[in-house]
Amino acid sequence: MRTIAFIPVRGGSKSIPLKNIKPLCGKPLVCWNIEALEGCSEVDEIVVATDSDKIWEIVSKQNYKKVTLYRRSDENACDTASTESVMLEYINNVKLSNDIVFMLVQATSPLTKTIHFAEALQLYKNSNYDSIITCVRNYRFFWNKDGTSINYDYMNRPRRQDFKGMLMENGAFYINTVKGILNNGNRLCGRIGIYEMPGYTATEIDEPDDWIILENLMRKHVLGEQTATKQPIKLFLTDVDGTLTDGGMYYSEDGNELKKFNTRDGMGFQLLRERGIKTGIITSESTHIVEKRAEKLKVDYLRQGKCNGGKLTAVRELCEEMGITLQNVAYIGDDINCIELLSSVGFAACPADACKNVKSILNICVMNYKGGEGCVREFIERIL
Repeated sequence: MRTIAFIPVRGGSKSIPLKNIKPLCGKPLVCWNIEALEGCSEVDEIVVATDSDKIWEIVSKQNYKKVTLYRRSDENACDTASTESVMLEYINNVKLSNDIVFMLVQATSPLTKTIHFAEALQLYKNSNYDSIITCVRNYRFFWNKDGTSINYDYMNRPRRQDFKGMLMENGAFYINTVKGILNNGNRLCGRIGIYEMPGYTATEIDEPDDWIILENLMRKHVLGEQTATKQPIKLFLTDVDGTLTDGGMYYSEDGNELKKFNTRDGMGFQLLRERGIKTGIITSESTHIVEKRAEKLKVDYLRQGKCNGGKLTAVRELCEEMGITLQNVAYIGDDINCIELLSSVGFAACPADACKNVKSILNICVMNYKGGEGCVREFIERIL
């Protein structure tokens, strides 16, 4: 099934002139989404629809492999024209077949990563949804003008940790088929599925203040990853409890401790071996279960139990043994005893449910998956 990513970018913008090609952290705004889509194997073609000669020139000079430029009409590039109007214009002019998956991508959401596009497209293709919308979870309380609360009972105000929040459209991208768009004249139709994105993707660029916010978020969540991978990764290490496992403590009737591991993480270690990257497990506890799991994963190094100087000292010794530096090390951990090591390695990551102090480490990569739910595999795939 062929998939087209469609990015409408017009030259006119009153609040931020030519915002779609204004440099965001040193790169034209529209290029962030294009490059994320270039890396997505599920996308066959990227169509950039513009009325601007300047945008056309800048995009064409990048020599992207999947990009096709489309000259949208002036009528569908004015202030009052809807996004649907240019989508329908393109579909009808090019005469796309009904079964093509058509993904509308908004350049004003530059924090969208390759993994977001890939996961949403997989969700769409493996489900019975007619279309997909992207959302983030909002934990704010909302009220009507008449003084009535919308999403909670003010007499029983919930604590934040007990409040599930509301799903809010973030405008990043939408998935449908050509047939669905033509039949409904809309980016969405029928049974709508929701792909939930990280909270930091909530902001869209519309006003100058949004630009300031997005640049800071870009530095933390996107450029932080890129900076961390400047040195080649030669050693991959992971914590155990709360990372390879869900952090739960399970006991049998005989009192034996049990741990639950995720098989997808196991395949990740195989992928690393195939690329020639050494692997290891480093944990403060010492158990036979972890020893057996390390044997099953065929890791090169296992460091268990308390060691003088902590995890960082143990990893420095490994680096000396391998003849590499800490910048060649990737490590994923979830709790305060991991902070020193996470702050020192070349590529650091943590599960989605890691402790607050870990998530606040500069340039750390926060995974979309929780501990024991495939976060290690997600980190491995980002490295590869």
